[in-house]
Amino acid sequence: MIRFLLKGLIRDRNRSLFPVIVVAIGVTLSILMYTFMFGFLDETVRSSAKLNTGHVKIMTKGYYEIQRQLPNDLSIDDAGTLIGELRQDYPEMEWVPRIKFGGLLDLPDEEGETRSQGPALGFAVDLLGTNSRERTRLNLKGGLVRGRLPLARGEILVSEGFAQRLEAGIGDTATLISSTKYGSIAVQNFVIVGTVTFGIGPLDRNSVIADIEDMRYTLDMSDGASEILGFFPNEVYDEAAADNIARAFNTVSAGTDDDFSLVMLPLREQNGLGEFLDMARFRLSIILFIFFLVMSIVLWNAGLMSGIRRYGEIGVRLAIGESKGQVYTSMLYESLIVGTVGFIIGSSVGLGVSFYLQEVGLDISGMVRGSSVLISNVIRAQVTPSSYFIGLIPGLVATFLGSAISGIAIFKRQTAQLFKELES
Repeated sequence: MIRFLLKGLIRDRNRSLFPVIVVAIGVTLSILMYTFMFGFLDETVRSSAKLNTGHVKIMTKGYYEIQRQLPNDLSIDDAGTLIGELRQDYPEMEWVPRIKFGGLLDLPDEEGETRSQGPALGFAVDLLGTNSRERTRLNLKGGLVRGRLPLARGEILVSEGFAQRLEAGIGDTATLISSTKYGSIAVQNFVIVGTVTFGIGPLDRNSVIADIEDMRYTLDMSDGASEILGFFPNEVYDEAAADNIARAFNTVSAGTDDDFSLVMLPLREQNGLGEFLDMARFRLSIILFIFFLVMSIVLWNAGLMSGIRRYGEIGVRLAIGESKGQVYTSMLYESLIVGTVGFIIGSSVGLGVSFYLQEVGLDISGMVRGSSVLISNVIRAQVTPSSYFIGLIPGLVATFLGSAISGIAIFKRQTAQLFKELES
């Protein structure tokens, strides 16, 4: 029977071609919407973790309360010893120190006078360590626009946009004017060896990236760190594990309550990310539900109209001896075949485009220009295991239900009436 129906669908394009195209388009759009929405959330979490929050972050309580002011006078002392203890207690995570600093970057002319200057927002990471993964984590090599990465002490990177505004060239000497941990003025010369772009508006405006040992010397922070970040293996955020690790750490350090006591925060509890992610997931769920509902109604209606247009054919089949049950069953089989073919074609196209967007991404730099939120300028899709099956809802289920509902009318009409519709 199925073989007979397949031949009929192939030979009669009115019954197969248009329904399959409609189903395939619906499935393709459903998969693209699904993967793109969840890719946006995943990209937000990854960007925030790598550049700012880590999967967990350790700070002093005093620093945490006014962290927007970058108060390095409240930074962590003896960070090396603390990281050693963390590696013993939580060996499943990678722990890295970072220093955030603000200041003025001044470029002198040939006579030593100020040629250009601008406010800089900098962060220092382990750029020169042989076992450090910070270069890879921050994608400095991939984001390099001009020059090279630092290879020795006294060399820095600046964001390409910042370098253009300052008219800074590769090899220029720049003077960083900031404040030390103890409040005195810090003045240090650096050589600009490269420019980078992060693809994130706030960082591309005025960033300076230096080696952490250079900044410890400049800011008088011997073995200090503004914060210590923890990362799970493969940079994959595990929300439950992060909460458990932070809770265990804070329980141990809860005995002290001064500005220099330590506190660990998971990603969700930093910069309002928890509320943002919950709200984003809720809104995305509503958007996806409405989209899938509308798409399912469209495909259900296509199946319904296809069944209604065939009442004349149904009358002929009943007149030559087929029972109503046989006709109804064959219509359901046809809808399953059409839905399956449309689902396969739509899934192939939708997943293919989704994989492309996952690797290449979609540039939204024009939409986030001037934003202060750490959202990547390139949004990528995220293909998950559920992406392979999500198209079944609008593609197969909706099409089947449309044919099933339209076919019920067969049992409510007389054979003569159905046959009469063939004449009209």
